[in-house]
Amino acid sequence: MADKHKILIVEDDKYIINFISMSLKKEDYDYVIAKTCGEANALFYANRPDMIILDLGLPDGDGIEIIKNVREISKIPIIVVSARQEEEEKIQALDLGADDYITKPFSPNELVARVKAHLNRYIRLTRKRIDVNEYIEYPGLKIDKSARRVFVNEEERFFT
Repeated sequence: MADKHKILIVEDDKYIINFISMSLKKEDYDYVIAKTCGEANALFYANRPDMIILDLGLPDGDGIEIIKNVREISKIPIIVVSARQEEEEKIQALDLGADDYITKPFSPNELVARVKAHLNRYIRLTRKRIDVNEYIEYPGLKIDKSARRVFVNEEERFFT
């Protein structure tokens, strides 16, 4: 991969973290790991990932709140990976903006296939939007409206 994609893994179970991270590393993805909602929010703003793999049951809250927060400012793909199998929980996560929902246990090949599919779709949509002038550019300033990113002298600036 020429341009490595960064994925935020939000999971508190160390075995599942290892399982997911090894699967992503094998495919040459970069990743950062958050074990709580608080860490997830901080790492989301600090790292601007291209995707989130999210467990809903976290020690300091519900991953549903992360979906709500991210969807206020970003359209990056969110794949929920959860032990929750109730239909209402799945529907709620998808209605709030999750792109996919995988129930535990799952295979690493399935996860990687879904990661690739969602990232490819997101990249195509983002490029398509940019091609139809969804960005503003002046000397030293570039605003990517579709990705909601701002660059000053080629350096990304973060806003709330």
